[in-house]
Amino acid sequence: MHRDPALTKPQAGAWWRSASLPPWSLAVPLLAALVLAAAWGRAPGALAAAAIGAALVAAVLSAVHHAEVVAHRVGEPFGTLVLAVAVTVIEVALIVALMFAGGEAAASLARDTVFAAIMIVANGVVGLCLVVGGVRHHVLRFRVDGTSPALAALAALAGLALVLPAFTTTTGGPTYSGSQLAFAGVASLALYGVFVFVQTVRHRDYFLPEEHESDPSAHAAPPSDAAAWSALGLLLVSLVAVVGLAKTLAPLIEAGVRAAGAPPAFVGVLIALIVLAPETWAAVRAAMANRLQTSLNLALGSGLASIGLTIPVVAAVSMFFPHPLVLGLPAKELVLLTLTLVVGVLTLGSGRATVMQGAVHLALFAAFLFLAIVP
Repeated sequence: MHRDPALTKPQAGAWWRSASLPPWSLAVPLLAALVLAAAWGRAPGALAAAAIGAALVAAVLSAVHHAEVVAHRVGEPFGTLVLAVAVTVIEVALIVALMFAGGEAAASLARDTVFAAIMIVANGVVGLCLVVGGVRHHVLRFRVDGTSPALAALAALAGLALVLPAFTTTTGGPTYSGSQLAFAGVASLALYGVFVFVQTVRHRDYFLPEEHESDPSAHAAPPSDAAAWSALGLLLVSLVAVVGLAKTLAPLIEAGVRAAGAPPAFVGVLIALIVLAPETWAAVRAAMANRLQTSLNLALGSGLASIGLTIPVVAAVSMFFPHPLVLGLPAKELVLLTLTLVVGVLTLGSGRATVMQGAVHLALFAAFLFLAIVP
């Protein structure tokens, strides 16, 4: 197909059309890091909380911007993989730190965080992208060859990490023995590694979005190597700021949850929502540009990274944790997980989706949030 030469030339005003990054994209991550350094370890008042919240929003937008710069340089699906893995690595570090700081009360932290991440990305992010994209483009198309193996891997990892511990008999309660936990960690990491290999090397074309002539970003010149490396470093700074600022706001979030009469576990859900905000916004932007495959790469990739990286790290550090790790989900959460996977198979099995499928996923996400508040 012949392309208009004007579409291949850099045009003013877009991030990828110059060799250098815009000044605001350099300043925002550094300012957010300074706010984090000033607020770390302190109980913020009302004014400080407002400043932290503003810095958090700015850091989220900055992270999405720099992730898009990196993605445009390295191409898909490497770009979505960079954002998903970067967020997950920082989130895992936060989970491990909170586990050792929280003692026995944090025994189920890894389980709750991973489950919340799956529900957020598989229902909240996917549903929001389908609704936003469906309203704008009516029928959204994606590659079943890419979504089916991702969903299959997600189901296997979720079952291994969150379902089986509730039914094993070697230990009492929803826990794994040491050897079982080691097997789950190795198997999770191996399966995630195979998925990344398939996604980026062996069958990379299965995960590439279809180009749309209405999307000028598909034809714009990529940024320079210097701009891409700078964006990668600033992306990591932005993500550290997002996670750190979310942790700083946690006491205020806890107070609000207590005032509302919600269970303490809901704090983890709110923090997970904040931490996953960069990926959510990036996925929604892709759906608005009629690139649903990129949105699904982000959503499903985030869920896979959350399990595939969290469980091996937790298994490795569990020998230093004085309390057994609680991994098996209760009955209510098992039902929600099962519904999510069944609906995901129906949604992602045809290669086409509309607002209807998005509404179903958002209904499940709303049920997850409501039952987290009113268990």
